[in-house]
Amino acid sequence: MPTFLPHPDEIPALVAKPGSALWRYGGDVRLIGTGAYAILLQVGHPTVGAGVSEHSDFRADPWGRLLRTLDYSYVMTYGGPTLAGEMGKRIREMHKHIKGVRPDGERYHALEPEAYAWVHATLAHSIVRGHELLGNPIPDSEIEEFYAEWRRGGRLIGVRERDLPESWADFGDYFEHMVTERLERTAAVDEVLESLENPAKPPIPFLPAGAWRVARIPALHQTTLITGGLLSPLLRDRFGVRWTRAKETQLRALAATSRAATPLLPRSLRNVGPSYLRWRRKEIARGDAGSPSRVPVAA
Repeated sequence: MPTFLPHPDEIPALVAKPGSALWRYGGDVRLIGTGAYAILLQVGHPTVGAGVSEHSDFRADPWGRLLRTLDYSYVMTYGGPTLAGEMGKRIREMHKHIKGVRPDGERYHALEPEAYAWVHATLAHSIVRGHELLGNPIPDSEIEEFYAEWRRGGRLIGVRERDLPESWADFGDYFEHMVTERLERTAAVDEVLESLENPAKPPIPFLPAGAWRVARIPALHQTTLITGGLLSPLLRDRFGVRWTRAKETQLRALAATSRAATPLLPRSLRNVGPSYLRWRRKEIARGDAGSPSRVPVAA
């Protein structure tokens, strides 16, 4: 049986180094607002969507999916070789158990190379698009470095180099092909969109229920604007997302305010990855990171 995970001696060369492009651009707090967009891209793939619908409890625990995505992204970027290597093995092993039959009657497995690599790819895409919309675009002089680091990091979970484009310059054609030819309105897409309409309180211990009731409406509105604004017109139409001129105007105002605040953001918010890992250290240590709430596998 082929071995897709790297040898332990290779791992230090695959993780991001402090001060590298991925290290600097991967942890901006504003990127959390792009999480729903990334998840929609992921579950729009028929294999990923089927896995999420059948092997996770997204409706009951939508925040869990976002937290597990952040766990993965931040561990692989800021967790260091040991933690990233452990996370990679755990994720690969859990995905071995995610399989079944799609609504169209086709059998699926979460380790299908295209679907497995697509999930990793969507996170790189959402980071780049998030900076373009809400902050400062990643400079052309650094975008290839950022992507090369992200692509190398995929090897930690068994994404083969040949499963993703070699360069960011080629990534655009790959992404366009996936959006145009492969993504569809799966049941999981509808589940994500429904969760945006009536989100449950996030599992943050220092956020009281009363405070969430006050913050919920503006937080929901901003997330909906960012998600809908990042979706291409083709995907909005395919996913049934209504977009109006008023929403476009509101998104532009939100984005302009966010970009203007960039010079004022403290360092801790420009890169929340290390502090996030400290907050989630217990869950990550006991193996919750990357695991859905209903079954002992990740989707």
